Amino acid sequence: MSIRDRLDEDLKAALREHDQLTKGTVRLAKAAIQNAEIEKRAPLDEAGVTDALARMVRQYRESIAVYREHGREDAAAREEAELAVVMRYMPQQLDREEVVALAREAAAEVGATGPADRGKVMGKLMPQLRGKADGAVVNAAVVEVLESLAQPSS
Repeated sequence: MSIRDRLDEDLKAALREHDQLTKGTVRLAKAAIQNAEIEKRAPLDEAGVTDALARMVRQYRESIAVYREHGREDAAAREEAELAVVMRYMPQQLDREEVVALAREAAAEVGATGPADRGKVMGKLMPQLRGKADGAVVNAAVVEVLESLAQPSS
């Protein structure tokens, strides 16, 4: 079942069950997908839908951080609840260790020798991790791997 189909089914269920959180969040997700299609001027495939949802996830995480920074725990909690709903439609997220392992492989494939090769490694790694890991986590893992490559072995 496609992500769009799951969103439609979950919206129907939320309407039946009077689940305001899911109803509102699914409607926002559907709107984000529709806006991405308008921007692209073409229907989105599954990867495009995942990218649109990944942008929502990134926005939610940024909002949560800002709310917490300003002591707005009530708003942060609401955003976290909505984020949890959107995460249902995202692919299984990789943990940090898996991202580091993939970063090591990508660095070896492109022949990276240090931090100056970050662009090459990120270019190789991001297409295969799109939607499966947060870009900030991937960036931190790549920096860590490249710095370890630059360190002289003792």
